[in-house]
Amino acid sequence: MKITKSNMNRRWVLKSAATTVFAGGLVQALTAQTSATPKPATQQTSAAEEPMLLWPQGAPGALGTAPADRPTLTPYVPAEANGAAMLLIPGGSYGGIYAGQAEPFALWLNEQGITAFVLRYRLGTAGYRYPAQLQDAVEAMRRIREQASRWGLATNRIGAMGFSAGGHLLTTLLNRPEYGDPPGAPTKGRVSPRPDLAVICYPVISMLVKPHPASLKNLLGDTPSEGLLHQTSSERQVRAGLPPIFLWHTSEDKLVPVEHSLLYAAALREHGVSHELHVYQHGGHGTGLIGKEHPWMNDLVFWLRAQRFIPPARGRNERQP
Repeated sequence: MKITKSNMNRRWVLKSAATTVFAGGLVQALTAQTSATPKPATQQTSAAEEPMLLWPQGAPGALGTAPADRPTLTPYVPAEANGAAMLLIPGGSYGGIYAGQAEPFALWLNEQGITAFVLRYRLGTAGYRYPAQLQDAVEAMRRIREQASRWGLATNRIGAMGFSAGGHLLTTLLNRPEYGDPPGAPTKGRVSPRPDLAVICYPVISMLVKPHPASLKNLLGDTPSEGLLHQTSSERQVRAGLPPIFLWHTSEDKLVPVEHSLLYAAALREHGVSHELHVYQHGGHGTGLIGKEHPWMNDLVFWLRAQRFIPPARGRNERQP
């Protein structure tokens, strides 16, 4: 497999990396909130704002008024913002929101000058099935873009990053955001909910090929129809015109096999979608959390520079796109 450092639209990279393994599919704890970044990790660059209710009048199909029925969006604004933003969609098998993929990455993005928004969406364990989660993601993107001036954002520089099941939710947002419009809700005149780029980390992709059992059950229930399985298998829903995508996985992932990312990358290639795929040799599901050494974040910074989401590197020791 050829290794290339050029800024190509499509790039397949195989690298060796440090191993961080999920215990039984769950990370036990974060040990730090730093990683190799262009800015000093000790620099305090942001603070979270108060969470915003996505649906102040009640979410579509709400089952109650408890916190689990009221999805939120939490902004993290850097001290030196560059006008770009990223919606963060943590994973958790559609049964939880894993904190290690939320605030730590929001703070890391802030260090790059990117304003971050953490989405806490409705879950299958609270009784919500597809498309409730997609409705929350669509509304979150629209909120960010419609209120861009509030945070000094460029409306054409709003991306999204998703992990594991959150990566699946992100791909449904990319592929078919219209499936997340609540029935009867007015959408005419509203901004597009599709991100301007996407960062997809060890995602669940298919509900048909080697599906992740917990994600499938929490999202679709015990007896989903064949049509629903196809509709939520993201490799079946790709179409031309999607934004640039950074996609990565590890070949040692036993919880969500690498075939998920390979299927999605093949569909992106078939439809001419600009993307970059990294398959790292070592690491279990959830490798590369903040505080754990792994090359993916440096590769991502390089790619984000090429997309003009962060400024060019300074100094002779940093790679330039």
